[in-house]
Amino acid sequence: MSFLSNLLAPVAMSTVGIVLLIIGAILLIVFASSWRLVTQTKKVIVERLGGYYKTWGVGLHFLWPILDRQVKTVSLKEQVKDFDPQPVITRDNVTMQIDTVVFFAITDPKAYTYGTENPMMAIENISATTLRNIIGDLDLDQTLTSRDLINTKMRLILDEATDPWGIKVNRVEVKNIVPPKDIRDSMEKQMRAEREKRQTILIAEGDKRSKILEAEGEAEAVLLRAEAYKQQTILKAEGDASAIFKIKEAEALGIKLIKDAGADQAVLTLKSLEALALVANGQATKIVVPTNITDIASTVLMAAEIAKEGKVTK
Repeated sequence: MSFLSNLLAPVAMSTVGIVLLIIGAILLIVFASSWRLVTQTKKVIVERLGGYYKTWGVGLHFLWPILDRQVKTVSLKEQVKDFDPQPVITRDNVTMQIDTVVFFAITDPKAYTYGTENPMMAIENISATTLRNIIGDLDLDQTLTSRDLINTKMRLILDEATDPWGIKVNRVEVKNIVPPKDIRDSMEKQMRAEREKRQTILIAEGDKRSKILEAEGEAEAVLLRAEAYKQQTILKAEGDASAIFKIKEAEALGIKLIKDAGADQAVLTLKSLEALALVANGQATKIVVPTNITDIASTVLMAAEIAKEGKVTK
């Protein structure tokens, strides 16, 4: 027996060593795998013995085996949720399909984890009911033209409803509004008629403006022609007046010179002869000779003598 026990002792010792080695390896693996690295924009919810223990932020953390449990990793980035189209009824009993897009961010990871079982489903249901309530107070035309109003109301209501869940609703957008087919056909006809109406009005206004401009141009041309004729007439009259003035001035100067020479009657007689000569050179068939032609001749001779004496005197 002693020999057998001595033979089995080394085998027993090696088995214990192997077991201890295995246990140590398991403990080392468990210890190494208990470390958690939390990155930026992430939060980790940790429970200890089934209850909330801590919210881990950025860094390296140790999770005690058996005692601690990582419940949820929450992203703090802004998220976008596009919900399926929802059937809604307007105040004037028109059924349409509207789908919305919600932009939100998680501000309280603990409230988000423990606030509701399925936050996304809760947001979708609240969004659908809120949208129906808002559209129910609007008619078709208001629904199609009041997207900003719908977005604002939905954001306020959703933000207030999701606040206990640690969710902040930043923006809500109405993505599509799809009226029934008959309504769409009517709207297209109305839009087509409105475009044709605007086109007709623009054409009429263009024709009207063209005629107005043409009439204004013609009136302006008439005024310019009248003004030009007026200026021409004035200039011509001024020229004629100036010419007449110069002629009369020359005649007055000639008469003055003759008067200064003392030959008034002789000059008059000479002028009469010149007028007679002009008449004789004309196209007249009859010439009336004055009876005092001899007196006129003597007068001419006298004027010639006076002129000669005046020259000699000078």
